[in-house]
Amino acid sequence: MKTRILSGLIMLPLLVFLWLGGKWLLLACFAVALMGVREFYNGFRKMGVSPCAPIGYAAAFCLYTLGLFLLSSPTGTEYIYPLYMLWFFGVTVASLLVLFKIEKRTLSDGMATLTGVFYVVFFSFHVVLVDSFFGIAVWLIVLTAFGTDIMAYFSGMAFGKHKLCPKISPKKTIEGSVGGILGSMVLCLLFAHFFLADFSDKAMLMGLVIGLLGGIISQFGDLTASIFKRHMGIKDYGNLIPGHGGILDRFDSVLFTAPMVFYVLWIWNLICPFGW
Repeated sequence: MKTRILSGLIMLPLLVFLWLGGKWLLLACFAVALMGVREFYNGFRKMGVSPCAPIGYAAAFCLYTLGLFLLSSPTGTEYIYPLYMLWFFGVTVASLLVLFKIEKRTLSDGMATLTGVFYVVFFSFHVVLVDSFFGIAVWLIVLTAFGTDIMAYFSGMAFGKHKLCPKISPKKTIEGSVGGILGSMVLCLLFAHFFLADFSDKAMLMGLVIGLLGGIISQFGDLTASIFKRHMGIKDYGNLIPGHGGILDRFDSVLFTAPMVFYVLWIWNLICPFGW
């Protein structure tokens, strides 16, 4: 537990990038995407699957370059959406072209390449999208992800008796899961009350909704990472962060909460436009 707390403190400087936002946050997310896709592909190699890493790195570079364009030209969003579709088309075709080396490559190589691009690169990019379109609301991503993780951990230690998914993650309990969801709801509710009330008259309701959904989906993200690691035969994706493994071991829940927060805010803004 001491190691986990110390490692958590080491992660605190990363919050500076969240506070700075803009290009600084984009660069930080880009670095996470590069390190994350590298760890993910290395996990597949433990299974004898060989993803094409250059495609993953190139996909990250192109997508985050588009994000830089979005930050530089916020009024030019009508041009950015076709470019995103072009990115989707490009990475899909590139991943499938890997299979053309039919003597050296297997179907699994192409599928692993594509999975890494979407699971790590595309999902992580939603942090930049939330920051670009909804500003300060980007904090909801880390509040619901890390809030769920921390509260689930302590709730499970204090009250945990019934296993949640023993075949996937033996230490997780139903009581810990419920505590994590409640913790996420409380944190997001408080954040919405103090920081988002000026932008929407239904900010607290929005905070509750995001906290509830985030508390659930962040645990899906954690369990999904556990499933990947079980099939890969590894305990952690890496050893970059003592007590937390690699970069993906720390941000596995963020990969799921970031898209959720963005799409909830986007739909909410269509129904009840924000005042920003």
